[in-house]
This record gives sequence, C-alpha cells and structure tokens, in this order.
Amino acid sequence: MWVDTRRLHLLLELSRLGSMREVAETHRLTTSTVSQQIAALAKETGAQLVEPIGRRVRLTPAGRRLADHAVTILAAVDAARLDLDPHAEPVGTLRVGGFATGIRVSLLPVVAELAHTHAQVDVVISEYEPVEAFALLADDELDLALTYDYNLAPASPGAALEAVPLWSTAWGLGVPAPAAVEPADVAAYADSPWIVNSRNTADEDAVRTLASLAGFTPRIAHQIDSLDLVEDLITAGYGVGLLPADRPTREEVTVLPLGNPKVVLTAYAVTRRGRSTWPPLRLVLDRLAAQRTKLPTRADAGGESGVLA
Repeated sequence: MWVDTRRLHLLLELSRLGSMREVAETHRLTTSTVSQQIAALAKETGAQLVEPIGRRVRLTPAGRRLADHAVTILAAVDAARLDLDPHAEPVGTLRVGGFATGIRVSLLPVVAELAHTHAQVDVVISEYEPVEAFALLADDELDLALTYDYNLAPASPGAALEAVPLWSTAWGLGVPAPAAVEPADVAAYADSPWIVNSRNTADEDAVRTLASLAGFTPRIAHQIDSLDLVEDLITAGYGVGLLPADRPTREEVTVLPLGNPKVVLTAYAVTRRGRSTWPPLRLVLDRLAAQRTKLPTRADAGGESGVLA
C-alpha cells in the first residue's frame, strides 16, 4: 500500500485540531482541499477514516489508528530526510571494507579521531581484497571500500562505482639476503619460484608483466596473503616476491628496487556513485583525503601480518 505522507500529515492534524476548517486555516488551504485529501487517503488505505457528526466530522476508529501510526511514520520520514541531508550532522553506521594495510594506515587514525569528534558515527570494519569489496559495494553491503591496484595491473571497479586515489608507494623484489641493494635484474630470477597473493590477482598480474618484459614466464609456486609469511618463505629459500620498498624487512630479506618498469601500488577510497554526499561517508572521505599517509613499519603494525598489499 502506497500512502502520500502529506495526506497523513493532514489526517494527524485533523486528529489534533478536531475540524477540517481549523486544519485548512493552519495550512492555508481551503476546507474543500483538506476534505479531498482525506478522501484520497481513505481510498489509498481502503478504509473509512472520517464520519459526519452534525456539521463536523470526526475520525473513525480506523482513522484514529492511522493517525497514531502517522506519528511514527512522519517522524521516520523526517529522520530519513535529515539523515540524507548533505549538510546534516553526521550520524549513523558506516560499513567499511578493505585491505589490511589500507585499514591500518588510512582508516584507523580516522576512526580514532571520530571517537572524540563524532561519537554518533559508528564505523564497522571488515577485511576484504579489492574484487571482494567491489562486489559488496555493488550489492550495497558496504558503504566504503579501501582498495588497491598496481600500475602494471590496474583495477576495474565498474561504472557504478567511483574511486579516489589516497596514496601510492613503490614496490620492489624481495629476495634472500645478502644481496646488493641495486635495481633488480628480473631475468636473473627466471628459474626461481615466485610468491603471489592468494585472494587477489593484481600482484600476480604485475609479476607476469615484469617477467614477460624480461623474457620469461614466471613459475608461480606459492600464494600467500601475509607479508610476514612471504618474508618467511623468502628467508627459507622457497621463492621471491613483491614487497613494499619502504617497509622495513628482517635482515634475511633484501628488497631490490625495480626500475624498468617500476611497480607502484596505489590505494583508493571507493564508493557507489552518487552516495558520497551522505554525511557519515562524506566525513570519512574528507578525513582520508586530508591525510599524508605512509606505509607502516613493522613496529607500527605491532607484529601483525597484513595482506600482500
């Protein structure tokens, strides 16, 4: 059943003021207009809402019940309108999903700030790889996604989504130490096993592009999400893989710079197109854009492993 909320408001006013004439005067309408709107509401609901009593009318039992419901309905409509007003105070639950480093570096400082400045904004955080996050955004299961791609493997979030870049960082080739810290000769690792991410194909695509340019096809041997576990495998001699160039590693691992071509990871804030004016989302997007972000050190991460990005 579809009901015009303007007519509900007139019915509620009739229940409070007691006469069509007073409702009409209050809203600068004619008595005939008010009568017609109440009649139209009765047709929409399929119930008799008023009955004559002398020269006046009064609400029927159905009319009184609908007037009681109108209080709740109109309050909910007003709350929704205020919530969607881009100039309203941010209030509500924001659902954010993203990759571990993006959450740790970009989102957690914002959440900590909001706890003091906007306590009525509740942020719910889940960890997802970009492809997973894109699908959840499209299904309206997330409000904001923190994703990434590589310059050698750009992501395609889809026309219904819009992405804003947050920060970029160079990646290098992680190999067993000791090794001279000089631009990597990727071809020298043609016979090595390679380590890539298990839940996202972006770094594997970047690895295959690097290898193709160096004249070989890489042997993908391991699929690992945790940066610390990637280092474990490299240390044990089980393979080589991409690692952030400015992330401190253990002594047994050397990260060689990549020069031709470079590998650059870019982090993004991704939303459904047209949703970014919702006050809680706008608040967090503005805070993310204002940051000067760096990748965390091992101490910053508290020893926890993150996804390969």
